[in-house]
This record gives sequence, C-alpha cells and structure tokens, in this order.
Amino acid sequence: MCFLERGYHQTGVRDIATRAGVSLGNLYNHFRGKHDVLVEIAMLERREMEPFLKILNSNTPAPKVLKKFIRAYAKYLAAPENVILTLEISSEAVRQPDIARLFVENRSSLTDALETVVRRGITDGDLRAVPDPLQASQLVIEVLEGSAYRSVLSEIPMTRVIGCTEDFILNSLLMRQ
Repeated sequence: MCFLERGYHQTGVRDIATRAGVSLGNLYNHFRGKHDVLVEIAMLERREMEPFLKILNSNTPAPKVLKKFIRAYAKYLAAPENVILTLEISSEAVRQPDIARLFVENRSSLTDALETVVRRGITDGDLRAVPDPLQASQLVIEVLEGSAYRSVLSEIPMTRVIGCTEDFILNSLLMRQ
C-alpha cells in the first residue's frame, strides 16, 4: 500500500513498518530493507498468476481458452491498484536487474503458457498462423495491460474498455471465416 500511495522511492522502511502495524525492528527481522519487500511482492505476484496459468493449461479449444483468459486477466487488471503497482515496480525493475529478473520470470510463465495455447490453436485450425506465436502471445498481454493502463489514466472503467480489447485480440488470432 505504501508503494501504491507514495511510490517506491518516496516510501521508507519506517513507512512500511508503520503501515503494517509492526515495529521497525520486527520488520527488519523479516526483511533487510524495502528492496526485499519488493522481492516478496514478486513472489506474491507469482501466486497471483496461478489462476491464469490454470486457465491457459486447459485442454478446451484455444478460442474458448483465449476468451476465458482475456476476461479473467482483464478483471484482474480492472483493479487500479494492480495497474499502479505494476507501473511502480516496472520503473524500479529497470534500475535493479535482480528485481527485473523476478518479474520477467513471472511474465514469461504467462506468455509461455499463452504461446502453447496459440500454437495448439494453430495446429487445430482454430487460430490463424501467426509469424511468431511467442510474440503474438506477448502482444496479447501487452494489449490487455495497455488497455488497463489507459483505463486507469483516463478514469474509464476497464469494463467499458474490455469489449473492444477482447474483440481486437480475438479478431487478430481467430481464423477468418
């Protein structure tokens, strides 16, 4: 919450301890500093990705998996705090390679699972052949996250944005009839 409200650089360890309702010494018993708190957030994000990975690992036809994933991920992204924290962490990850590595690993698990769905959909004839299924998968996630960023910045609810976003993604990947 401190990172959300004040930003990573404007937050001190004392702010985190106060917000958590623990003494500064108690916080230091668990974390060496706010960098380690950021590492813990990366681990929490990894657990938050599990429901999306479960959707993507389904043996349901690829178009149905895509629709379910798009809706679930958009719902997750509809919470402004998820978008704001992602932006805050991303800016810090650029400066700290170890933090970047953790969040890139989280993203890779999502894109790899989505790539598997796209490849399966192409093989089954449900999705059109794309030049690079991994890049197409990364673009799907970037379109969803970009829509969420725009939603937060423009104060337009994600529920109003997702219909067009879903249509765009699906029409980019589905076989043309």
